[in-house]
Parts: sequence; C-alpha cells; structure tokens
Amino acid sequence: MRTHSWSLLIAVGLGVLLNPLNSSMVAVAIPGLEQAFQLDFTQVSWIIFAFYIASAVAQPVMGKVSDLLGRRNLFLAGLSVAFAASLIAPLSTTFGWLIAFRIVQSIGTSMMIAVGMAIVRIHVTERQAMALSVLSIFLSGAAAIGPFVGGMLMHWWDWRAIFLVNIPFVIGSIILAWKTIPKDEPTSAVGGGRNIRYWSKQLDAAGIILFALGLVALLIGVLSVKSSGHVTWSNAGVGIIGVVLLIVFVRLEQRTNHPFIPLRTFAQYPAMTWVNVEYMLVNLLFYSLFFGLPSYLQTVRHVSEFHTGMLMLSLGLCSLAASPFAGRWIDRSGPRPALLASAILMVTGSVWLVTLNEHTPVSSICFALAAFGISNGLNNVGLQAVLFRSAPKEMIGTASGLFNTSRYLGTILSSLLIGVVMGSQFSFEGFRVLGIILTVISTLLVALYVRRRKDMARRSVPLT
Repeated sequence: MRTHSWSLLIAVGLGVLLNPLNSSMVAVAIPGLEQAFQLDFTQVSWIIFAFYIASAVAQPVMGKVSDLLGRRNLFLAGLSVAFAASLIAPLSTTFGWLIAFRIVQSIGTSMMIAVGMAIVRIHVTERQAMALSVLSIFLSGAAAIGPFVGGMLMHWWDWRAIFLVNIPFVIGSIILAWKTIPKDEPTSAVGGGRNIRYWSKQLDAAGIILFALGLVALLIGVLSVKSSGHVTWSNAGVGIIGVVLLIVFVRLEQRTNHPFIPLRTFAQYPAMTWVNVEYMLVNLLFYSLFFGLPSYLQTVRHVSEFHTGMLMLSLGLCSLAASPFAGRWIDRSGPRPALLASAILMVTGSVWLVTLNEHTPVSSICFALAAFGISNGLNNVGLQAVLFRSAPKEMIGTASGLFNTSRYLGTILSSLLIGVVMGSQFSFEGFRVLGIILTVISTLLVALYVRRRKDMARRSVPLT
C-alpha cells in the first residue's frame, strides 16, 4: 500500500481502538473504583452498564448520522468528544459524574466505530482485504490487551489513568486524520423537507429513548433489590416501569418504518434469529468471566492489579491466536465443528472454575482463561460465518447491525448476572455459584449447536 494509505489506516485504527480498549481496561479497575468511591460491586458495575448501553444505542445511530454530517466530520467529531471526556473524567468528584463522562466517552468512540470501516473501504483502494484485516487487529488487539493495560495503570497510578491513557491515541489520530481522510459531502442535507422531525423518524428517536430508559430502569430495579437485600415498593416500581417501557418499545418497533432494532426481521428469518441468540449467550459467558474474574482475583485472592493484568492477558492472547486458525478451519470444514468445539471448551472452562478452592494455585486459572479465550476466537469467526449464510444478501447490513446489538446485550447481561450473583461483595462462594451458572449456560450452548447440526442433516444441507 502507498504511504498515504498506511497513514489513513493508522489514523482510523488509533481512533477505532479506543472503544474496545476502554470497554476492556475497566475490568481490572473495578476494585480500585469501589475503594475510591466507597461503593460496592453492584453500584460500581454501572461503569460497565453505562458504556455498553451507550455503545449499543450510539453505534447504529451514528451510521445514519454520518449521512447528515459526512464520515470525515463524524470521525473528527468523535475524536473531539473522546478527547474531552478522557480529559475531564479524571476530575470527577462523584461516581455519578464519572458515569456521565463514561457515557460521553462511549458515544465519542462509537462515532469512530460507526464510520471507520467505511472510510477504509472507500479511500483505501489497493489491497483492501489486507487493510481491513489490519483494522481488525486494532479492534481485537485493543480488546485483548485492555485488561493488561488496565492492570499496569492501576498498579502504577489509579483509576484516573484509564482515562488519561487515551489522550496520546486521540492526539495521534486527530493529526493523521486531519491530513489523510479526504473531505466528503454529506449524502443528505437538512432542509427541503428533511428537518428535525424527518431525522427523528429516520433515527427512530422514540424507539431509542424507550429502549435506553427501559433497560436502565429494569437494571436499577433488579440491582437495587440485590444490593439492599430486600424488595421495596420503590425498586419494584422502577423495575416494573422498565418492563413496561420495553414492552412499549417492542410494540413501537413492530409498527415503525425505520426501527432502531428491526424486530420484524427476527420473525421473518428464524435461522438468523438463532445465530443472534447464540451470539448473545456466547458473550454472556465470555464477559461474565472477563469482568468477574479480575474482581475475584483482587478482592478474594488478594492478587495485585499488576499480576491480575498479566493473568488476564492470556485470555486475550488465546482469543487472538485462535482467530486465524478458526478462519482456516471453517474454510475447510464449515463453521459447525469449530462452534461445537468452542462450546465444549466453554463447558470445560466453566467446570474448571467450579472445582477451584481457596488453596488452588492462582496460576491454574490460566487453564480456564485459555479455554474461554480459544473458544471466543472460534465463536467470533464461526458465528459470523453462520450469520452470512443465514441472512439474505440484501440484508447483510441489517444482519450485521443486529449481530453487534446481540453482543452488547450479552455483555450487559453478563454484568447483570455478576451483580445478581455477587451482590455487594465478591466472595469465594459467589464465584463458585457463578461458575455453576456458566456451566449450565455453556451446556445449553452445546445443545443449540448440536440441534443446528441435526436440523441441517435432516434438511440434507451440506455442513460446509
């Protein structure tokens, strides 16, 4: 590739890595945040919820907003928002303000994710497959090393560092992006009937508000019950309001012409629906370990942030190493053998967590981390392959959007599961219960993969 293309690719890569990096670094920082703000895990888990709910809403919306603002402008705006949030968040005096800046940071980084791939596809015309694979390394690599980076920062400084570390990446991306990303004209202009009301309908503003408020209210209701230890009229009422809002959201999405989440698609394409269910379960399993294990290691086993980050690195590295192997395996044998192997690995890793006791060497946890890491690499490639086979060609864009939404829902559910099981404080007994639940879910995943294999055999469809 030409020098200009490499500079553009690095500019976009430095921007898009901020979302996975910031979503993963916080895994090791949670115990430190509990201490700094004198909160329990259930309360601090909102640092995870806030980021993923905001990302789930912002990423699909920002793709449409780029039609209004232009891709280059949206990318630079995302960098500016991320810079401001990363600079101001360390000044937060209360946890509420920290959550607010975390949401702003999520929205800013989502702007870049939404248009980054499109910018590379349009403006890097030679060796495009290689360019996209490099961009994928920025994304997956940032997620893989996030806990390690978070552990190092927490060991040498405190929680403020996980925000300030973004600034060099943002500055580097701004300088390169300003020079290398060509200007593009918005494909849709405001005016001519395309006013605020028009864009509100196009973006499904009502659906977005109902989805976000309903999900937040439901989470507040459930987690407040676990945190307080008893049901009160107030937390029950908040939970019920959340359920009602989500029901209204579902009804609205079924009627609107431009739904935020096209629920009618699930009914029309059941095979694609099952892929999304499986991807949600996969992420529920993976992120339950991803966010739960660092807190267990630091709170229960008294492992330092430094060594926790080192241990968690094995999870990300195994996932990265498994991805290219998964691609070759799936090209040769189809996705189903790889997916079945990944589910069995998750069962093995979950059972291993259940067998741990207070005297088990901490290093043995690497076995479970390796099992989940390899499984994650196989699942990411395998389920995407199944998605593209189950979705009609004209719906690939919609299918990809739903696929990402399933990932965010799985991640949110993982944090909810940890909060419900652990409550206000991590314990050895709670972690064992979490391991049992993960074993049950991973066994269910095995059953789902086997069911698909039998269904395909019954229909005489080749497995490859």
